[in-house]
Amino acid sequence: MKGNDSTDNEAFSNSEETENTRYSQAIYVTKVAMASNVLLTGFKFFAGIMGNSSAMVADAAHSMSDFMTDIAVIAGLKVAKKPRDSTHNYGHGKIETLSAAFIGLVLVVVAFGIFWGGLQKVIAFYHGEVLPAPSGIALAAAILSIVIKEWLYRYTIIYARKLKSDALIANAWHHRSDAFSSVGTMVGIGGAILLGGKWVVLDPIAAVILSFFIFKVAFDISYKNLNELLEASLDSGTYRSIEEILITTEGVLGFHELKTRKIGNAMAADVHIEVDRNLNIVDAHEISTKVEDRLKEVCGKNGQFSIHVEPCSDSNSDSGYEGTNKKQRLS
Repeated sequence: MKGNDSTDNEAFSNSEETENTRYSQAIYVTKVAMASNVLLTGFKFFAGIMGNSSAMVADAAHSMSDFMTDIAVIAGLKVAKKPRDSTHNYGHGKIETLSAAFIGLVLVVVAFGIFWGGLQKVIAFYHGEVLPAPSGIALAAAILSIVIKEWLYRYTIIYARKLKSDALIANAWHHRSDAFSSVGTMVGIGGAILLGGKWVVLDPIAAVILSFFIFKVAFDISYKNLNELLEASLDSGTYRSIEEILITTEGVLGFHELKTRKIGNAMAADVHIEVDRNLNIVDAHEISTKVEDRLKEVCGKNGQFSIHVEPCSDSNSDSGYEGTNKKQRLS
């Protein structure tokens, strides 16, 4: 038994080290993005004010929100990497999900601000107010923003998928939403400059249109992560894979009370499995260990599983498969 304890401790230590490396890489990626956002935001505000472009000022505000969320992501990841303790037995992974949800909610606020600011200028224009025409520096800032933000998206999403980080995925899409907004800004500013006259209204119209794209991204990010904070089950595909493992593991005669969720980037599952009532405790434990090992192959080595072993009732041993979260038997 001591040998097994030693192996378990070593595996836990390796898992903790892997998680620390993962969080460190995620923080580094976010710091690169944050430095880029600081420089880009300053230039876009300057270009928007000097270039008489409301669309560019709105775009700069979007970039400023990127900087704010970068800070939130870094803070969240630093807390999430803390090891389990006496008051957080499952670790601090939920902080990562909370950071991602926060990004989504910030995007909602940013989208509304862009929409309202652009709409006010459009209404003012149709009431006879003369809007100043944007200049070339605003157009140059829009083009530069597209290039930098698309690069940041690709850079971040590669590491987000590699590290399986919801916070980084959310931040990557925040970068892309900024790139999309800059495309619209470029079109609006470019049209206003090239066509002139009454077409200067294209600048604020572009800002209004962009807000809807940002709303869509914000909704997707917020819904997914707030749902996880509310302990939503794993996706149906992963859930079925877990059921298949339970059904096909040798020695498991049935299972019930299967519950799943996510804890940060880790998948978790609780289940009661039934084994031959005549087995000794060592053999029963080996079956539960086999189930756990197979679950980790599907859900990742950092998965957290609670497997309760029960003796199979003779009267029910020949029952059929009865459905999800009920007693399920294998004939």
